[in-house]
Amino acid sequence: MRFLKFALAGACALNLLGLSAANCAEPVKIRMSWVAPVANWASIILEKKDLAVHMGKSYTLESVRYQGTPQMITAIANNELEVSNLAYSSLAIAIENAGLDDIRVIADEFQDGVPGYFSQQFYVRKDSGINKVEDLKGKVIATNGGGSAVDVAMRAMLKKHGLEEKRDYTMIEAPLPTMPAILSDKKADLVPAVLPFALNPKLREEGKVLFEQREAIGVTQMIVWTARKSFIDKNKAAMVDFMEDMLRITRWYLDPKSHPSGLAGCSPKPTPIAIQICCQTWRLSSAMST
Repeated sequence: MRFLKFALAGACALNLLGLSAANCAEPVKIRMSWVAPVANWASIILEKKDLAVHMGKSYTLESVRYQGTPQMITAIANNELEVSNLAYSSLAIAIENAGLDDIRVIADEFQDGVPGYFSQQFYVRKDSGINKVEDLKGKVIATNGGGSAVDVAMRAMLKKHGLEEKRDYTMIEAPLPTMPAILSDKKADLVPAVLPFALNPKLREEGKVLFEQREAIGVTQMIVWTARKSFIDKNKAAMVDFMEDMLRITRWYLDPKSHPSGLAGCSPKPTPIAIQICCQTWRLSSAMST
């Protein structure tokens, strides 16, 4: 009897120690990717980390920039990235080519081509003499990386008009922020322009939109958040806390009460991305004026 009581006391002690160890466990490290500043949520989430009530407790968050979504495939395969914002194109590559059959879509970031909203734009110089897609034959085309959403849409449009890489045009790679300068310096004849770089005043002054992504492939589920099932299963509680915080921050950005008074002038029909850009621009300009 005394042994039974001792065993029960020992079990209770072990349970208490286990609970204590669980409560003292290190927060789960979550590295989250992005490509375009402001347009991708991960680039601005930490601006409102005061709303992330679980951050620093059950998880920590680090935002990591990549040139394009294809580069994220290697990172998430090597466990160097926990939450990746893959595109419609790179998600397929991750599953079919990289064999990541345990990857899961956990959230929608944004769609492209929805009527009445912004669609990725492809610019040529106004003085280039290029007025239709066929005029790109023999020209230099810029992309942010093979297999990216922008890249696939651009190639699809060129192929629709009978143009093939190497045979009919030369392709070069460059980061998205440099595209306006690449076009202006005549290093390429066609460049993609995504938000916020599509708002570059010099690009709009010297360039013109030859076509939009919606004309090439219609409405697309442009970007989704993904994570591997093994990571989700291992860190379910932390991931629930993470998603709860992300929803809270996203709702803050989308709430009209959070917007500066001039937001209505940003877009005739503001999208979530337009709201992000206006809010972030307002925040930066406010910081610079103080």
